[in-house]
Amino acid sequence: MRDNNDDTPRPAPLANVNDGAPAIAMSLTADDEQDQHDSDVRQFVIFICGDEVFAVDMVPVQEIIRVPDVVRVPLAPPTLEGLANLRGKVLPIISLRRIFNLPERDNDDSSRAVVIDQGQPLGFVVDRVSSVVGIENSRIADVGALRATVNTELLSGLLKDVGSFPMVMVLDFARIISNEFAAIATLTNTPGHSSGGGGITTTNTTDDDDNSDELQLVSFEVDDQEYAIAIENVQEIVQIPEQIVHVPRAQSHVLGVMTLRNRLLPLVSLRCLFDLSVRAIDEHSRIVVIALGNSAVGVVTDSVNEVLRVPRSAVDDIPSLLARDDALSDLEAICRLNNGQRLVSIIATDRLFRHSTIREALTTVTEMQAAQSANLIEDHDDELTDDEEQVVVFRLDKEEFGVPIESVQEIVRVPDELTHIPRAPDFVEGVINLRGAVLPVVDQRRRLGLPTVARSDRQRIMVFLLGGIRTGFIVDSVAEVLKIHKSVIEPAPQLSTEQARLIARVANLEKQQRLIQLIDPSCLIAEEDRSQLVNLAN
Repeated sequence: MRDNNDDTPRPAPLANVNDGAPAIAMSLTADDEQDQHDSDVRQFVIFICGDEVFAVDMVPVQEIIRVPDVVRVPLAPPTLEGLANLRGKVLPIISLRRIFNLPERDNDDSSRAVVIDQGQPLGFVVDRVSSVVGIENSRIADVGALRATVNTELLSGLLKDVGSFPMVMVLDFARIISNEFAAIATLTNTPGHSSGGGGITTTNTTDDDDNSDELQLVSFEVDDQEYAIAIENVQEIVQIPEQIVHVPRAQSHVLGVMTLRNRLLPLVSLRCLFDLSVRAIDEHSRIVVIALGNSAVGVVTDSVNEVLRVPRSAVDDIPSLLARDDALSDLEAICRLNNGQRLVSIIATDRLFRHSTIREALTTVTEMQAAQSANLIEDHDDELTDDEEQVVVFRLDKEEFGVPIESVQEIVRVPDELTHIPRAPDFVEGVINLRGAVLPVVDQRRRLGLPTVARSDRQRIMVFLLGGIRTGFIVDSVAEVLKIHKSVIEPAPQLSTEQARLIARVANLEKQQRLIQLIDPSCLIAEEDRSQLVNLAN
């Protein structure tokens, strides 16, 4: 408690700090700055971190918020907790405790993120915000004689006798940012570098061994049977939405209608269409969006397995006698994998669309779209080509990453064992035999500096063409194929040289509360390391 006669400047209360709303003014007006200069008083935010009391000049402080949920970023400095979504903008969240090498502590109700803009907004997590005070310049001392747990190079001054605190250290956040993220300054000063995120360089997938003698298929399971559809007929793969609008008087095959980027998409159950037992939709269920002309239908599957590249020699037509069977009329071929031990039935999408139930569903959707204004829908169609990007979304731990769909050669299961090659590069987990060719395999977790995990059935190998060499990367799971509107893609915060090169952009899906980090596949393996892959592949 302070004595009423104490002439120490009284702290100004923080507005709405406890409800997470902006706690302080965003900036000072020109008149305010002049008044502040005339009165020789500066405003400071006082906060606690560990056992120390700090202050920051109010000028670069944008706001003070509750510590938000974050998405972790690989290859970033360890002081970064992750990326958060702040009113539609990506905000890096940084731990001051880690910067000062203080013991880790879980965030609680008192923890706050002080958002400071020194070129780009950054949120610094502190244990508690105390107050905002006005201090005369004459009361700000030099730090030369200070010996404390904090590196004095990070301080710009000392405030004495502020309320109940005999001494408060003023942090120089410009220097903290420069020291902690030194690679950013180097990166932004590099000739030809642009932080605008206007686009990433994608791997050219037109290579010599792209072959008309191969089929590329998306495989999935229905009632423990494996089916596939030619990849050129698959628009995308999406998760089951929270809400499906049921169509009145529709047959049981038609589950209803969902909204997919402002368009209505009819959903059809393959289980019902194939007269299989009904099973409840779960977290593994996926919708494969099939295109035929100007129409599209979402077929609900039990799970999506992988993208297959199958030689035509391993594909047999359905025998004519079997093709007459109504139960098999939707199949056009069967491919034999693993020496015939794995049979995958290929669905003819044009035959699917002949079903009266699907035609009925398409007609219903057409009528509903017309009611919503056909002109608006047609205008939106023009935007899909120019204003959207299609990516394959995969997961590592709890985080989501995306790569351009055209950069993915195929997606295959992880075999029970990888062949380890003596004296192979550290980043190579092993090699596998992929249809007679040696495929080097890299653990994506190790590549991104994440903890390794035990093998699981959900893991997949994503195959890319890097400098003419096919290379596989193990991921925890492949989630979906997603079209993302370019308006929600923004440059990723530049936190380290390698991170900024590999993950240059972020898709900020605010309504879905998702941040998808977009990877440039051409940067997955450094050019100087690719020669080592050539030796493994030969």
